[in-house]
Amino acid sequence: MKTALITGCSSGYGKATAEHFLKQGWNVVATMRRPDPALLGEPSPRLRVVRLDVTDADSIAQAIGEGMAAFGSIDALVNNAGIGLFSALEATPMDTIREVFETNTFGVMAMTQAMVPLMRERGEGTIVNVTSSVCFAGMPLVAPYAASKFAIEGFTEALFFELESVGVRVRLVEPGYGPGTAFTANGMERMNGLIPPPYQAYAGQLMAQFANAGAVTTPDQVAAAVFAAATEEAERLRFPAGPDSAHLADARWNSTDEQFLAGMRSMLRMKK
Repeated sequence: MKTALITGCSSGYGKATAEHFLKQGWNVVATMRRPDPALLGEPSPRLRVVRLDVTDADSIAQAIGEGMAAFGSIDALVNNAGIGLFSALEATPMDTIREVFETNTFGVMAMTQAMVPLMRERGEGTIVNVTSSVCFAGMPLVAPYAASKFAIEGFTEALFFELESVGVRVRLVEPGYGPGTAFTANGMERMNGLIPPPYQAYAGQLMAQFANAGAVTTPDQVAAAVFAAATEEAERLRFPAGPDSAHLADARWNSTDEQFLAGMRSMLRMKK
């Protein structure tokens, strides 16, 4: 029986992913900063809920150790934990930007660095990094967040080649916009005070568009994409999750730069 260690399982995509892997018969090490086993329903011998702060090296080592002690090995690492931020760059303190990078970028790197030796020694394993559709369709008012996720795209693509020689597979899952998740709500909450007057009219227009978005991404769609990324044998790096993400990915990779930018301006109702 295979085992997945999943970060950020207290809500949203991480919670849905943990539940999906359990339904597929996997053991799951579900990690969160404040562990609450009740969040994942009925107790199961195939589930361990473990405390993990991806910005703390000791916490990382302890969580991996608990997972190994419980199930003997970890076959898939899912780096899902992240924090959102909606802000105008000029109003965003550098300390806030560093906080976003500590979790979204350096936390993923630290988790990966800790797991690679264990997988390399076994000659197998899969690392799935959850990024965002902003990595191929940069949106306004999320520049620091987008930068933190773009960094992981480059990191993952480089490791795709670096680790295949030692039997470790590396994959990306790129969710679209997920309204109603705690992640999105936290990003909106952190926006307070970070949208100065010159940007407020446009920010209001953008938020209204997001609130009435049609094709959006659900936690179940992300969970299915993560499971596919962890289990498919095909030589594939990117797994867009959700209809909006798939649409943007197709536009990004199959359009000229001029066509894509014009399409984005139209979607965002921006004038050149």
